[in-house]
Amino acid sequence: MKLLFATTNAGKLAELRELLPGVEVISAAEAVPHLEVEEDRDTFEANAEKKARSYLQASGLPSLADDSGLCVEALGGRPGVQSARYAPSDAERITRLLAELQRANNRKAHFTCALCVAFPSGELLTGHGECHGEIALAPRGAHGFGYDPVFVVPSGKTLAELTRAEKAQLSHRGAAMRAIAPQLLARLGRS
Repeated sequence: MKLLFATTNAGKLAELRELLPGVEVISAAEAVPHLEVEEDRDTFEANAEKKARSYLQASGLPSLADDSGLCVEALGGRPGVQSARYAPSDAERITRLLAELQRANNRKAHFTCALCVAFPSGELLTGHGECHGEIALAPRGAHGFGYDPVFVVPSGKTLAELTRAEKAQLSHRGAAMRAIAPQLLARLGRS
């Protein structure tokens, strides 16, 4: 069975395909190219559910959506659910974040990911994951996407310095997917 991943983010799509080997994961652009769902809810969970339900309704396929973001202690949890809208591009988001933290002593942060799968039966499957670390003084690394170049994990490396497999073991999206993978695979007819 196919699983639609309600994203246009190529980095997220590649990560999910690696996390679900043997599942045919198709992108939103392949299934319903003109659908855009506004992430206007107050929580990661509510945004993920809204997207999953919308893509299921438009495609008829089981639809997985995520909403994820960076929560920085010194910024009161910002950018949070606004992480993707914090600035127009990844580079500008990083520049803004580093500028806001220029004088901050506390650089602790965490990524949060909420996953929701909507099935044609009306059933929902949800998962949550977090990745804790701190914000670097400057970007490092050539891998990943988004805030990865400035997010330092306990090993001292940024997520952008890790291989995709290493990142999957530590990331918020990897943790959320591991939380739901057995149930998801069973519902998709794979075990």
